[in-house]
Amino acid sequence: MKERLQKIIAKAGIASRRKAEELIKEGRVFVNGKVAKLGDKADPYKDTVKVDGEIIKPLKKKVYILLNKPLGYVTTKSDDKHRPTVMDLLQREEKKALFPVGRLDINTEGLLLITNDGEFANLITNPKIKVEKTYLVKVRGIPDKKAINRLLEGVIVEDRKLKAESITLLGHKNNAWLKVVLTEGKKNQIRRMFEKVGHPVVKLKRIKVGNLEIGNLEPGKYRRLTLQEVEELKSLASKEKKK
Repeated sequence: MKERLQKIIAKAGIASRRKAEELIKEGRVFVNGKVAKLGDKADPYKDTVKVDGEIIKPLKKKVYILLNKPLGYVTTKSDDKHRPTVMDLLQREEKKALFPVGRLDINTEGLLLITNDGEFANLITNPKIKVEKTYLVKVRGIPDKKAINRLLEGVIVEDRKLKAESITLLGHKNNAWLKVVLTEGKKNQIRRMFEKVGHPVVKLKRIKVGNLEIGNLEPGKYRRLTLQEVEELKSLASKEKKK
């Protein structure tokens, strides 16, 4: 049965569906020797589909990893600036066909999912599916009630509205610690939001995605998700998708 190419690529664990669309647009995908176009379909069991010259095949086993990303690592499979990537933290046998789900910037640490299941990645990162992501945030100064309300209502940054789902003040001396929950996933969202209200971020760590918590996992360490954890997260995302 024929399916859209981005879905075939995602199912094969090459990339998320959105990234697969980019690969197609860049002319890096071929079907039976011809350059593919966005919207093209193929049968993964009958047609020859290549990405960057490599034939892709349906996955036999899906892998789901929870990593505690340390500072100083970029969230990509490779880096043209030769910086360390999160993939460097995995054992050699773990790396094949895996990719990060979404991104944490180089100066952000914490919970990062890595998988070879493109459909799963698309479900978690799709902006229309509001899976909660929880962060611990240290900012300069102490945001007052007015500043926090602005962030909850939404602030305009570069013509885009950025908002938090909830913000809890955890404690402060000269600088405040807060727990921030997002249901969006825009680039550098928390940093840009707090910069807008005059409280630049000093430290940022993601501690929870949906039902998954980082717990006491040490920086740079990772573990496989259980089947129950994966199914719970998929179920949670699917419920949000139906809202």
